[in-house]
Amino acid sequence: MARDPETRASRREQRRTRSRRHNPDGTMTLRDHIYELRHRLGLAVLFILLGGVLGFLWFGNKIGPIPSLGDLMTGPYCALPAPEVRFEPNPGQCQLLQTQPFEAFLIQFKVGVAAGAVLTAPLWLYQVWAFITPGLYARERKFALTFVAFGSALFACGAALAYFVVPKGLEVLVNFGGDNFITALAANDYISFVLVMLLIFGVCFELPLLVVMLNRVGIVSYNALKRHRRGILFGLFVFAAFATPGTDPVSMIALAVALTVLLEVAIQVARIHDRRKAAREAAEGFGELSDDEPSPMNYSPEPVQPSPTPEARAGLDDVT
Repeated sequence: MARDPETRASRREQRRTRSRRHNPDGTMTLRDHIYELRHRLGLAVLFILLGGVLGFLWFGNKIGPIPSLGDLMTGPYCALPAPEVRFEPNPGQCQLLQTQPFEAFLIQFKVGVAAGAVLTAPLWLYQVWAFITPGLYARERKFALTFVAFGSALFACGAALAYFVVPKGLEVLVNFGGDNFITALAANDYISFVLVMLLIFGVCFELPLLVVMLNRVGIVSYNALKRHRRGILFGLFVFAAFATPGTDPVSMIALAVALTVLLEVAIQVARIHDRRKAAREAAEGFGELSDDEPSPMNYSPEPVQPSPTPEARAGLDDVT
């Protein structure tokens, strides 16, 4: 069914509103903002669902030299020695225990959506970026883009560290019982454990970025971070003890040490920023002022250029 001219004109106007070339200042009405949010969220969900389909298919199939997603997820569990620790009903075959009829499909769907969200992150993150960027200045857009890039890299590094820590943590946890127990993990519990570990490590690795952002906007200074460094480090170790779902010492220490290193890097970045800021304020003559002291103002009158004469104004009009 063909659309009427008014509908086509309305859609063209909405596209022009979203365009930076036709709408450089990003001005929109409340209704346009709601429509734009709906449009961007719909595209983001669509990309995640498409990525979930790819992840669902990848779960049981290899992609060239890349192992299947199922093998990647069960890798830490299969690293446990069998048959001493890990129950292996079929020799040479590592399998998780399915306790419900529909459990395998749900796990494959959950892992596929999680992997799809990671694979299609540039696409749906761009939709979020496209929604907020019309309201930002050029400098703010550049700063936000840097924030997103570093945030994505830090999250990936945290998830990678968690993937290498999980086998060691599992080995410690399953050996607590000695020879009195043998491990046969339920698929849903194990997959949930691995996904939570990846998520917690990835989110925790955003800590230095948060510290740098707070320092950039002037909320946290380098002197305050330096003064409370020991308390912050103690808090990180306590947080790592409660944040890791396995409560094993390997994952707790790995997370705490990684956060300590990242925090120290963030503190040094704050030191460099505050030093440059102090030098810039000193060059402008504001370095010696306290926070409660107003900046100096020049109250001496300055000469005002006289208005052009009618003859000169007439000459300007003729030129223009």
